[in-house]
Amino acid sequence: MFLQKKQIKPGIWVLELSGRVQMGPDCKRIDQEVEDHIKNQENHIILDMAAVDHIDSAVIGQIVKSFSRLAKSGGTLRLAACSPMVQGVLTMTQVHRVIPMYPTALDACEGLPLAK
Repeated sequence: MFLQKKQIKPGIWVLELSGRVQMGPDCKRIDQEVEDHIKNQENHIILDMAAVDHIDSAVIGQIVKSFSRLAKSGGTLRLAACSPMVQGVLTMTQVHRVIPMYPTALDACEGLPLAK
């Protein structure tokens, strides 16, 4: 997995994931990134999944865990630009009913509060 992060608007961060995202180091990296953002009170995160070609069940669990942790901190997690494979898995597991999915990261940041 390759992960690149950028601030798309004040207080809204995009984590761009690419490649195969799977259990072990990849899940730990996502977990640590979310934790770091929560500590910095950067509680609005968008996972851009456009370049992800594979995820496993551990990653689905990590996404749900991150969603819950961000919600408890007053923030949000949204998914953007899910590749067909990722969208299929998230639909099959019903995650799409809990975590909103958007066509692009810019669409996903609509309605989120900006940092002051």
